[in-house]
Amino acid sequence: MGEVIAVYDRAGQEIGSAERAAVYARGLWHASAGVLVRSGDGERVYVHRRTETKAVFAGMHDCLAGGVLGPGEDPADAAVRELGEELGIILGDNDSRPTFRARVDWDGEWLGTPMRGHLFAYEIRYDGPIRHQPEEIADGWWWTDAQLRAHLDDPDWPFVPDTRVLLDDLLRR
Repeated sequence: MGEVIAVYDRAGQEIGSAERAAVYARGLWHASAGVLVRSGDGERVYVHRRTETKAVFAGMHDCLAGGVLGPGEDPADAAVRELGEELGIILGDNDSRPTFRARVDWDGEWLGTPMRGHLFAYEIRYDGPIRHQPEEIADGWWWTDAQLRAHLDDPDWPFVPDTRVLLDDLLRR
């Protein structure tokens, strides 16, 4: 049996669970949490490229460390979990938690299959070491908001589409 994730309705309420592969194949609503990692001075964001082996949005760029929610999982807890899993950022009991920034509902498609998700976005300030999970992150670097926006202006630059809809709420002008 594959990984089981939470299934949501269009309104954003958890209604059950199913294997991740079935959720993706059937275009079921699900939820994910992602964290924008901003440098301590607030001037740069951490951008990364996903591995070519990812099931969804393989090889694309992103600026959120994130993943899908398990059954009954709180989005804030998932955000902290994903920081640790993808970027090796382990928050201790005395560390600040990521700050909630926005929620968007994304109804799009990936390789001809409907993709529907509720994306919970958080932000954290961080200047410590980053250690990529090699199965998920191929490379990463720090950019200013302006550098990221300049790349996003190129419609052919491969960037995760559900994060793209959040960026006006997350990046500075």
